[in-house]
Amino acid sequence: MKIAVYPGSFDPVTYGHLDVLERSYKLFDKLIVAVFFNSSKAPLFSVEERLEMLRESVQHLPNVEVDSSNTLLTEYARRRGACTIVKGLRAVSDFLYEFQMAMVNKYNAPEIETVFVMTSPQYSYLSSSIVRELAQLGGCVKGFVPANVEKRLDQKFQRHQ
Repeated sequence: MKIAVYPGSFDPVTYGHLDVLERSYKLFDKLIVAVFFNSSKAPLFSVEERLEMLRESVQHLPNVEVDSSNTLLTEYARRRGACTIVKGLRAVSDFLYEFQMAMVNKYNAPEIETVFVMTSPQYSYLSSSIVRELAQLGGCVKGFVPANVEKRLDQKFQRHQ
């Protein structure tokens, strides 16, 4: 069974994340979407909230599992029996960072491959941080995130729908 891990902070999950996820899951017998703690980011949503939003967003995909971890990605992937790490790319700037991380992961776990999936062009500018800022300032996030995530953003920032 070919298992892959698609890690991220998903704070919140966007259509860009889902685009990479929906295209990637077809390549593997099982895709584990894993919420990871990122020490360089101050999250808006708790891990539990992010897990709920992700589960709601992928419930139509039978071979996708949603999980979380605060361990090293390669250790998590080994423990879950994954042979691949999936990383989404939007632009060259993403590649530079993700390439560096892929090399470190390869050093730590030579048996695990990293696969880069380019996001579709309509999501190439989209990021969770842009969505958070837009929502916080009262802007419309429809078309950037699923309805369940838009509702959570409205509640978080006490916005009226």
